[in-house]
Amino acid sequence: MRNFIWSLLLFTSGIFMSYSQTKGIEKGTYLSTNKGQKIKLNLLDDNKYELVFYTGGYEIKGDSLNFINTTKSENRFDLSFATDKKAKKIKIKFLDPSYYSFYIGTQKGSETVQYQKLSDIKAKSDPDWEKTDLEFEIEKTDFLYLVYEEYNGKSNVYKYALPKDASEVTINYELEVLGDLKIAGFYDKKTNELKISEKGGKNPLVFLNEKEVQPVKPSKVVPLQSEIVSNWTYPGKEDYGTGVAVDTTLYPPLSTNTEMASPVYSNFNFKLKIENNLKKALESTKGSTNKYLVVLADSKNKSIKESFDAFVKDQETQTGYNMYDAYNPQYDVFNYYLAGSDDKKWLKNNKITNDPSVVVLNGNGDVLAVAKSDLSDKSYQFSYYGDFYRKLQRADAFLSIDKVFKNKKAADADLIQAFNKAALLETSYDYDSDYDVTVDNPTEFVVTKAAKLDKKEVAQTWKKLIEAHQKDTKPNMYLVETIVKEIKNQGFTKQLFNEDRILNDTDYLAIDYLLKHSDAIEAERTTFNNKEGEIHVLGNVISEISSALQANTYISQEDVSGEKNKEKNISVYKKIISLGKGNFDSYRNYFTYLAEGEDKDTSNTTFLREFTTYFDSNLKAASPIEKLDVMYSDLNTSSDYYNAWSSFKDYHSNLCNNAAWNVVLKPQNSSFIKDAIKWSEYSLAVTKNNPYYLDTLAQLYYKDGQKEKAIATQTLAVKYTNADVEEVTAGEIKETLSKMQNGTY
Repeated sequence: MRNFIWSLLLFTSGIFMSYSQTKGIEKGTYLSTNKGQKIKLNLLDDNKYELVFYTGGYEIKGDSLNFINTTKSENRFDLSFATDKKAKKIKIKFLDPSYYSFYIGTQKGSETVQYQKLSDIKAKSDPDWEKTDLEFEIEKTDFLYLVYEEYNGKSNVYKYALPKDASEVTINYELEVLGDLKIAGFYDKKTNELKISEKGGKNPLVFLNEKEVQPVKPSKVVPLQSEIVSNWTYPGKEDYGTGVAVDTTLYPPLSTNTEMASPVYSNFNFKLKIENNLKKALESTKGSTNKYLVVLADSKNKSIKESFDAFVKDQETQTGYNMYDAYNPQYDVFNYYLAGSDDKKWLKNNKITNDPSVVVLNGNGDVLAVAKSDLSDKSYQFSYYGDFYRKLQRADAFLSIDKVFKNKKAADADLIQAFNKAALLETSYDYDSDYDVTVDNPTEFVVTKAAKLDKKEVAQTWKKLIEAHQKDTKPNMYLVETIVKEIKNQGFTKQLFNEDRILNDTDYLAIDYLLKHSDAIEAERTTFNNKEGEIHVLGNVISEISSALQANTYISQEDVSGEKNKEKNISVYKKIISLGKGNFDSYRNYFTYLAEGEDKDTSNTTFLREFTTYFDSNLKAASPIEKLDVMYSDLNTSSDYYNAWSSFKDYHSNLCNNAAWNVVLKPQNSSFIKDAIKWSEYSLAVTKNNPYYLDTLAQLYYKDGQKEKAIATQTLAVKYTNADVEEVTAGEIKETLSKMQNGTY
C-alpha cells in the first residue's frame, strides 16, 4: 500500500483551486481540471471539507470487494495550429516536456512513420536544459504522431492530421494526476475489518464500519518531550544539504505537558421521511429532480417491517455520513417505501409478480429497474456515488424523452425538461451496459430500456422548440443550459445517439437565442448554478459559444468537415463583437479563422481591421505587461495552458508580430503600416530581444521611411540571432541588413 497512499499524499500536498465564474470561494462541490480520474473537493458547512480521490463502481462477491474503474482514457495531448501558405517547414513548440518519455513521429501519406525521441532533440538544441519549452522544426508532413511511453511498458500513441498549410504546432501534455488504481478488498469476519490494498500488494488499509466501536490503542510509553526541529543534526553528522552542523543545544525542549488536540467529528442526524402510501411516496419523490423511489414488495415475510426499518436506519446513517453536519440534497437521492396490501393492484398492473421484489421508480411512477430479491444485499447500490444511480439517471432520461415525444399534448416545459435531462447526463462514464441476470446472480437489478428513438424526430422536435422561443422576452435558463451542451457536442444528441456532429441551422438559431439574451443570462447565471437541490455548471455564455465554434471546426460528420461552417462561424463572431461582447476567448478563436484565409484581393484586410479594433480596445497601454495582467486576472486559464501566464503573454506577442508581418509581406496592406509599427513595438515590449520580432519591426521602419532606425533595429536582430533560429532564416535576417545598409532593400 505504500505506493497507493504515497500517491495520494503527493497529490494533496500540491492542491490549488481556480475560481473563474464565482466572485469568491463558495460552499459546494468543485471538480479538478486534470485529465483522467477527477478529484472532488466538497466544501461543506461549518468549515468542513472532504476530498474524494477515486470514484467508480464496485461489486461484492461473498467476502470479496471488487472495485470497478469507470473512467475512460482521455487524449492527454492538447494541440493548437497556426497556418501560413508560404511556410517551408513546420515549427513545433512542445510545452515543458521535461522528465517524461515522449516521442514524435511524422508521416507523409501512407509512408512509414519516422520517429524521434524528444529528449534526443532537446539534447542537440538545448544541451544544458536551460529552457522549459522545446522548439524545433520539421519538414512538411501530413500526419503527426505523439507517443507517451509509460514506465510500465505501455505506450499511448496518438495520430493527428495536420491542417493544410500548417506552419506551427503547439503541443501541451497534461499528465494524469491519478492513474488507474487497481485495488481490491475483502471482509475479515473474525475482526469485522474491511481490508483494501492494491492487487498483489501488502500492508492493506484497514477499515471498520462507522457503527462499530473504534478500537483505541494507547501508547505503551509516553515520551518525556516532543519537538519539531528544522535542520536537525548532531556533531559529526554528515549534512547533504547546507553542510553546516547545528548545535542541538540551541533548540529548547518543549513542555512535557503539551497535549495534542483530538479531532472533533460530529455526524449529521439525517432522517428519511417514510410515507404510508404509494401516492404520497411518489409525490415526495417528484418534488426533486435528482431523486428516485425504491419500493420493496415482500408480503410473505412476517418480519419484513422490522427488516425494512433496520434497512432505512442504515441508509440514514450512511447518507448522514456523506452530509457531515448539515442537510445536503446532493446526497439525498433515494426515498423508500414498503408496499402493503393496498398496492397489490399496482404491482399487478406493472407486472411485478415475484415476491420479494425491489422496484425503483422515478417521480412520475415509471419503472426504471426491478430486482427479484429483497433489500438485504442492496444497500451499497443506493448511493449518490454509485454506478447504479448513474444508470437510473440514464434510463430516466431516455424514458422521459420517449414519453414526451409520444404525448401529442406535451407542454413546452415538458419538452425542455426532457431535453435538459438527457443533455446533463455524464459523458465520462459508460452507463449503457445494463445489469444482466446471470445464473450466478439472478437477483441483480435489470434496468429498463427505453424504446429506440428516431434521430430525425428528435432533431425536428428540437428545431420547433428553438423556433418557438425566438420571441422570448427573457431567457429560459434550462433551455440555455441545454443549448450550450448541444452546441458543444455534449448534449442530448451525443447522449442519445453517441455521435459527434457539425453545427446545423438549428444550432445557429439557438446561438442567436443565447446572444439575444446574453446580458440576462449572465445576470441569472450565478443564481441558476447555485439552485438548491440541482447541479448546474453554466459558464459565461460568450465563452461557451466561442469554445463550441472552435471545437466544431475539427469535427467531421459523414465525411463533411466542420470547415463547411467557417463563414457562418465568422458571422457569429462578428455578432459577438458588434454587441460589444468580444472577450479574449472569442477574439482568439475569431483570429484563428481569419488568419487561415485571405480576402478576394489576396490581402488580409478583414483580419487586420478586426485586429486593430482588438488591439486598441484591449492591448494598447502605457504599460503592456500591466494591461495584460489585468486581462489575465479575468480569465479562467487553468485548463487552457500548462504555463498559463507565460503562454498568455506569448500568445499576444506572437499575435501582434504575425499581424505586423502581414503588412510587411503584402503591399495591399500598406495602409496599416503605422498601426503595424505599434503592434510590432508592442510584441517586443512583451518579449524582449526576439530576433523574429526585431526583423519585423526593422522592415516596417524601412518601409515607413525611417531608414536609420530600421538599420539599428535590424542590427539587433542579427545580434540576437542564435542557434534556435533556423539557419535559412538567420541568413535571411543578415541579408536584409546588408540590403538596408547598401540601399538595395
